[in-house]
Amino acid sequence: MSFLPYVPPEQLMKDRSDFAHKGIARGKSVVAIEYADGLLFLAENPSSTLHKISEIYDRIAFAGVGRYSEFEDLRIAGVRLADLRGYSYGREDVRAKDIANAFSQALATIFTQQMKPYEVEILVGEVSADHGRNELYHILFDGTVNDEQGFVGIGGHAEALSKALGESYAEGWDLAASVRAAVKALSTAEGRRIEPDAIEAGVLERSRPQRRKFRRLSDEEVARILAE
Repeated sequence: MSFLPYVPPEQLMKDRSDFAHKGIARGKSVVAIEYADGLLFLAENPSSTLHKISEIYDRIAFAGVGRYSEFEDLRIAGVRLADLRGYSYGREDVRAKDIANAFSQALATIFTQQMKPYEVEILVGEVSADHGRNELYHILFDGTVNDEQGFVGIGGHAEALSKALGESYAEGWDLAASVRAAVKALSTAEGRRIEPDAIEAGVLERSRPQRRKFRRLSDEEVARILAE
């Protein structure tokens, strides 16, 4: 007969939190910034195929840090949920808030019921249709949801990123100013210069004529912006 030692619940939760924090800290951080025409997501990511930033639905985007396989599982689940809701009801009924809540519930269940928590933090953003308020949600590994405004940095250098962006951020930035500020904040947090070809960036662009508002910024576009 095996004997399992008793572990106080608060100690168990602390151990799981520490474990998740360490895993997330090993990953590359992500920055999200509201600019005049939408939302910018930017990260250091040398890979051209394993994306940290992706589209979820027409006006909704996703970004993740931490263990790639785990936040990719969440992204795929988010896409399926959005497609099912859009098909069952209407495309206008697919909202970032609902997807963020679904991610929150899934992560909270994993954190409390499984032996190993997910080592991830994620962002879900939605650009408004008529220059209204954009939506930007930060979901932690334990399911906690934060409603962000203006800018947010997630990952191992979240505090340094938020401090750097807080010192410079101004409402109404254009895309170029937002890209330069995001790259500068990431470089400051990492303590080194980040080259344009190691940057992954995507935007939810309100003025984009297509129904789907997400587009990726090419290495050439990023390099041109940074050279200005």
